[in-house]
Amino acid sequence: MSDAHEPLANIGALTFDVFGTVVDWRSSVIGEGQALGRARGLDIDWAAFADAWRGGYAPAMDRVRHGELPWTRLDDLHRMTLDRLLEDFGIAERLDETDKAHLNRVWHRLDPWPDSVAGMQRLRRRFILATLSNGNVSLLVNMAKHAGLSWDCVLSAELAGHYKRDPEVYHKAAELLDLPPSRIMMVAAHQDDLQAAYQEGFRTAFVKRPLEHGPEAEVDLSVDPRFDVVANDFLDLADQLVGPPSDTP
Repeated sequence: MSDAHEPLANIGALTFDVFGTVVDWRSSVIGEGQALGRARGLDIDWAAFADAWRGGYAPAMDRVRHGELPWTRLDDLHRMTLDRLLEDFGIAERLDETDKAHLNRVWHRLDPWPDSVAGMQRLRRRFILATLSNGNVSLLVNMAKHAGLSWDCVLSAELAGHYKRDPEVYHKAAELLDLPPSRIMMVAAHQDDLQAAYQEGFRTAFVKRPLEHGPEAEVDLSVDPRFDVVANDFLDLADQLVGPPSDTP
């Protein structure tokens, strides 16, 4: 577990959850779905489609955890879920393989939250910034190029052969960064991710993303008191960890 007495000044790296924390997956998937719908004459509820696709995320990873599937990268898990949803929504026969493959890679093209890029630029002046995501490496690299995310390092569950919240993912990140867990801060909008990182000795920063699941979603406003930092967005996180931006060029 984290040593609550070790100063935050000793932190050398920030590792970030990505989906929902850094990028707005829901709006991105809805937007691309609507564009595909217009192009192919598909009249479905793309918000419900996006929510159902994301809803298949954890169950698909659990199939790997429980040995029902061998190690399978997230792109392929996404495609398994997508194929089922296309049938459920009655549009499988109206899309060809090119359409399906392009739609599946929407997760490579997610847009950042409005504060993500600027906040990361400020944080990067002091810390190493790395992904620590269940997304496979190629997905995360393509997303970074699309969204303008300036990572110092792309770390993925793929490198550990386990999915978060398995301890091996956090251990592998510390090993590859060559830092003790106490000098790494996990940044996430998901409290269970932070709690798992905390159990492996990471420091923790909870960033609130109340719109991750849409404006109508019910949001739990309670916060685990063990977290080291609670921030409203990445600019607020930078204020707390780096200090307010200087007016001097």
